This record gives sequence, C-alpha cells and structure tokens, in this order.
Amino acid sequence: MSELATRADAAAIADRLLADLAPVDPLAAASLGAEPDIVMPALGPDDFAARRDAYAAAHDALARLASTCGTAARPVAVSGTDPSPVTRDHVLAAALTERAASELALHDAGFTTALLAPLATPVHAVRSVFDELPRRTEADWARVAAHLALVPFALENYADTLRVAADRGHIVAARQIRGVADQCDQWIGPDDFYRRLVAPAPPVCGVDDGARLATEATASFARFLREELLSRAPEADAVGQQMYAVTARAFLGDDVDLAETYAFGWDELARLTAEMREVAGQLGATSIEEAASLLDTEPGRRLSSANQLLGWLQGRLDEVVDAVDGVHFDLPAVARRPECAISTASSGVMYYAQPDPAFTRPGRVWWSPPETGGSYTWREVTTLHHEGVPGHHLQIVTAMAEPGLHPWQRSMAHVHGYVEGWAHYAERLCDEIGLLRDPGERLGMLYGQRWRAARIVIDMGLHLGLPIPPGNGLTDATAWTPEVGVAVLRAASGATEAAARFEVDRYLGWPGQALAFRIGARLWRQIREAAQRQPDFDLRTFHMTALRLGPLGLGPLRELLAPPTNTP
Repeated sequence: MSELATRADAAAIADRLLADLAPVDPLAAASLGAEPDIVMPALGPDDFAARRDAYAAAHDALARLASTCGTAARPVAVSGTDPSPVTRDHVLAAALTERAASELALHDAGFTTALLAPLATPVHAVRSVFDELPRRTEADWARVAAHLALVPFALENYADTLRVAADRGHIVAARQIRGVADQCDQWIGPDDFYRRLVAPAPPVCGVDDGARLATEATASFARFLREELLSRAPEADAVGQQMYAVTARAFLGDDVDLAETYAFGWDELARLTAEMREVAGQLGATSIEEAASLLDTEPGRRLSSANQLLGWLQGRLDEVVDAVDGVHFDLPAVARRPECAISTASSGVMYYAQPDPAFTRPGRVWWSPPETGGSYTWREVTTLHHEGVPGHHLQIVTAMAEPGLHPWQRSMAHVHGYVEGWAHYAERLCDEIGLLRDPGERLGMLYGQRWRAARIVIDMGLHLGLPIPPGNGLTDATAWTPEVGVAVLRAASGATEAAARFEVDRYLGWPGQALAFRIGARLWRQIREAAQRQPDFDLRTFHMTALRLGPLGLGPLRELLAPPTNTP
C-alpha cells in the first residue's frame, strides 16, 4: 500500500471518529464545522457508551491499518521545514493510536464513568458551560436560558451514569463524593452562581426560571450524592497499583517506571530546595520562609481586590505576549492574545479555556481569587505563564491554528502529560528567556516547580502506599496519610491550608494525573537537550516545529522527536 493511501486511511479514521463523537460531544461537532447551538455535555449511560464505541472503532481501524501498511512513529527532524504529508500522517496515526487505547483503558477500568473529584469532572463541565456562553445580546441570553433549562437533565443523566457504574463495582472514594456535594452547595449557596449569572439579563423569557431550575437541580444532585451514592462508597482513598497503572499511563501517554519516578520526585525536591535557599540569600533572608514573608510585605506586590488582580493579570499577560511573539515563539494572529477573566464560582484553581474551533471567542485564563488575604504578584506570575503564555495558550492555539493538522488533533487530542508537561516546562523557560523581573519572581517560579515535584511523591505515596524516606527535609512522618500530604505540600509550595487540602483531594480523585506536570516537563527538557547536540539547532525553531506537530502522548512524542543517530 502506498504512503499516500496510508495518509488517506489515517485521516479517514480520524474523520470517522469525529463523526461518531459529534452526536454526544459538542467539541467534536464544533471540530466538524460551526459550533452547535447546544453545547451542554451529554452525560447519560448511553452517551458514555457511544463515546467508548467511537474510540473502539478507531482503535480497531488503526490496528488494521498498522497490520497492512505500518504506521509506526518515525523520527521527525525538528528543523523548521514544514512536515511532509507522509510525516503528518505518521504523527496523526501515532497520536490516534495512543489516545484511542488510553480512552478505552480508562473507560473499561471504570474511571471515566465514575468520575467525581474537585475539578474537571462532568459535574464541573455542566457549570462551566456558562463561563463560555456569550451574554451580550438578547439572542445570547435566549441561548443561556436554553442551556439553563438543560442543567436538570444533564445532572440527572450523570446521576444515572454513576448508578450504573456503581452497579458494576466502579465507584470513587467517599471523600470525593462529599467534596463534590460540598462544591455543589457552594455554587448555589454562597456563590449563588446561577442567579448572579442572570442578574444582568434583559427581560428574556425563561432566564429567571432557568436559573431557579438549575439551582434546584444542583441541590438535588448534591442530595443524590450524599443520600444515595455515599452509602455505597469505600472510605479508603488509595486506588492501588492496578488502577494507578491504568490512569498514570493514560494521563502520560506512556509507561513509566513507578519506582524510578517516585525516587526522581524526592531528588527534585532536594535539588529545588537548594536552589530556593540560594535565591532566598539573594533577597537578604536566612531561609526560604523568611524570604516569602519579606516579599509578601513589599509594597506593590499585593493585589487586594478582584478588579486589581484582573487588571494586573491582563496587563502582565499582554506584556508577555508582546515580548515573546516573533522573538521566542510565533503566536497565530487569529488567537494571539488571551483574555483574563475572574470566575464567579469558587473552584480553588486557575485554569485555561481554549477558543472554540472557529475562533469566535478568545482563549481565556480563568482566575478564582482567594476570598481573603489578597493575591501576591511574585507568587502568581508563574501560574500566569503556565496558564497563558508561553504555557497552555501558546501550545493549544498553535495546534488549533495549524492548517496541516487534522481537526481532531487541533481541538481534541488532549494528553495531560503533553499539555501540562509543556506548561510546566514553560514556567522554567520564562526564567531562561528573561520574563522574570527579579529574584522575588524567580522564587515564586521555584515554589511552583517544587509544588509540582511534591505532587509526584504525594500522589504516588498516597495511592501506592510507598514509604517516606527519612531526612527528606519536609516531614518527619514515615507513612502517608492525607494530612501528611497536606503538610508536605504546604512546606513545599507555601500554599494555604485550604489550597493544600483542595490539592491533595484532587490527587486522590485523579490518580496519576499529578505526574503529568513534572514528568511531562522532564521529557520536553530531555528531547530538547538531545536536539541541542545537532549543529543547526535553534531554540525558537525547535519549540515551534515541535508544537506544530500537535498534542501527543509522551511515548510517541519521544519517538517522533528523538534526533536521528549516526550509525557507522
């Protein structure tokens, strides 16, 4: 079979996958053309089954393609020349093969249909629909009203999915169920999210009723969690070796040596601590903690209100875009500048929301400011780089705007190890290319780096029951508990008690996902160091050529970007 036929077959498999997903996935539908009017996620048992069937069909078709003509990943020269159609095909086949296998593994292990955790679950997807819906015209508000009316059905459908999963023995730990129920209470209690959402609306039929129904449905879902699902849930948080191996591989897109990874996490913590002590000395402090306290009291570093925070975020991000575009990276003109926004719902995290495939709305960095105490620029700037530029926004819109990629690659090929790994790699890169203004901001970057290293050992230690090495400098405990995890994270990252508890609950609800940040960044750095041994290496060219290949599992990424070796 010719290379051209192979290319056509790989694209046809991706075409079919999008077509199969479109009825149950608004993003897939949008990838095929204009954004659909309804973007509420489909969350019933049949919807999850349809998504599994779509990936199973793609998986089987890719296996047949590989057996007849071979689609193994081939190294790509990161030289700045446009990849050939044949190269594009092999990248697409490699990305599809890994993602289809990972999606099937997560579903069949029960992870996908039982998911409840502090963030990024189907429950959060229902609420966050309203973050992205426009609310400017009367027609916009009518669309908001239509989606508010769908909230009860979406949550009822997900409750049915959770029931079916529980009947099959797939149910998360009680901690996760209680946590999501508490979040639902927060959204409709102190946040009053839906009523505040519609407060600015002009008189539109159904918008107030829709807010009331969405609020009632959220309360009903919280009751379902507490009164029905909780009684069936185990109290033990750890998922164990078998589930952890499945989820870690899916989040990374690669198999890793778990023992080596755990040891690497502790080594990173020690290395970063030594670097932070050096920076603290530059700030005139005798310890890292003293340096942090001094920075918190410096005039001009504290942002006391949401409006002040938003102004700083947008201003700093605009400066970064202007500084790097055309110099260190090339941002696509169609989505050059991301927009910052303050979330009106308590989430405890900052996150990036990508543009729609047609670029009718910008990429957005969403921020959930603390309720008390304010925010500090030296602590927040590295998160801004992570979520915005040169982190998530740069990586995602580069792929979305790349004409040589298949629409599935541009919008749907999400791999945590690739996406979070790039963003974490970009945090350190910002120091290298001069985006950090002073030692205080460098200390904030290092706190972020040490936080992600701590994630590795906390996540693996809690889920796998691994021992805590003595003399580690962060804890005297010898065995992991959630409380020990909170203490270690606070010592490593400077996080507040509430933020650290949220984070540890997140690790317990997303086993293996915490590895994606530091392990992904580690691979990006290794690939770059190997490429730098080539005589024509250029850093800007390397980054942009690699990003234009689109998202990949870490395994295919390593195989495709490994530089050729000279054989005698």
